[in-house]
This record gives sequence, structure tokens and C-alpha cells, in this order.
Amino acid sequence: MRVLIVEDDARLAAYLEQALREDGYAVDVALNGTEGSLLACTEPYDVLVLDVLLPGKNGFQIVSAVREAGLGTPVLMLTARDDTATIVQSLDLGADDYVVKPFKFEELLARIRALARRSGATRLELLRYADVELDRLKHLVRRGAHLLSLTAKEFQLLEHFMLKPEEVLRRTELLEKVWERQVDPDSNVVDVHVGNLRRKLLHGGGAPLIHTVRGVGFVMHTRPPE
Repeated sequence: MRVLIVEDDARLAAYLEQALREDGYAVDVALNGTEGSLLACTEPYDVLVLDVLLPGKNGFQIVSAVREAGLGTPVLMLTARDDTATIVQSLDLGADDYVVKPFKFEELLARIRALARRSGATRLELLRYADVELDRLKHLVRRGAHLLSLTAKEFQLLEHFMLKPEEVLRRTELLEKVWERQVDPDSNVVDVHVGNLRRKLLHGGGAPLIHTVRGVGFVMHTRPPE
């Protein structure tokens, strides 16, 4: 499930991003309204979380742009103002819900989940491919009857592979989704971690499942690429 956070407070945005990622969401962050509006109108998200007061476009302008583009993406507005006029304006422009700052993260997460359910988005708690099972809530991985011990990054890598089985994943995509672009793109960090993950999956028994696609990236498949 993909969530976009548009919030100019970098610390709050980072905290929200971490909380949502720990809850199993894929999260993008925009720190200004101009970038946020572009992402909201061009990328497929399950929920948008918009601050009202933003540099560039404000939250009202973003939700208006989203609705004018014909998108029905659920929108939750974050506002420091609890006056009726602000709330009514948010809802009249097409927002689905609002939360007043300061807020409790448990309530915010519950409201995001509710909006996602309302839109028909689903988040699988158990991912399965071949004889591998990944439990996203308990952070457990099994291959057949064997429980595998994975590092946090290896777990995230495997989760991404299992969300896109039999699709070729580029190294740049894995860097963006797992390392959030925080490492040098010319480093071999992806290859090292994929190699470690591949070996641990083999320890669980069975044929190799993660294969290298030369010059491109990697693929999770029961058969090696031709």
C-alpha cells in the first residue's frame, strides 16, 4: 500500500514516514506543495496525507488539483487549525478526513487504514511465493519448515521481491525502496545484501529463487532467466 506524505516539517515528515514504514506501508515524502501536487497527480497512491500550510501550493490547492484530475485517491488533511471554516473548506474541496495537530500517531494510523479500506486497498500480512512465507506483522520468514534468520535489510529486500515476484527489479529501485537513496548508487551494497539473502534462502532448502539479470538487476523466480 502506497502513502504520500506532503509535510514541510522535515522532522515530523520523517517520523510519520518511519511509523508508516514500520506498519508495512510504502511511503513517499514531499517537503513542499509543488512537488507534492505533482506526485499526487501523477503517481498511484492509496492514501494522501496533506499538510494545509505548505510552501508552494498549499494543501487546499493540492486536493483541488487531485480532484480536478479526476482522481479519487482518499485524502487526509493535517491542520494546526481546528476552526470550523478550515475543516469545512477541506471537506468541500474533496478531502475525506482531517486530523488536527498535535495528534496521536495511533489515531492517525487508524484513520489512514480506514481510508485505505474505504478505497478498496488491501495490505497482505502474509506474503507467499513458492515455498517461502513472509509474515509482515511478526517479521518472520520461513522456507518450507525452516525459520530463517534475516537482518532488517534482508527482510526488506525479500519483502520487496515477494511483492513483485517474477518481475525484474533494477538495483536503482532496490536502493530507493530499501535504502531510501542513502548510499552511493555506485556502491555494491545491493549485490552484497542480495547475495547474503540468496544464501540464507538456500539454507532453507530447495532450488535458488533469486537470480541475477546481467546488466539490469535481480528477479525472484522458480526458474533462472534464460
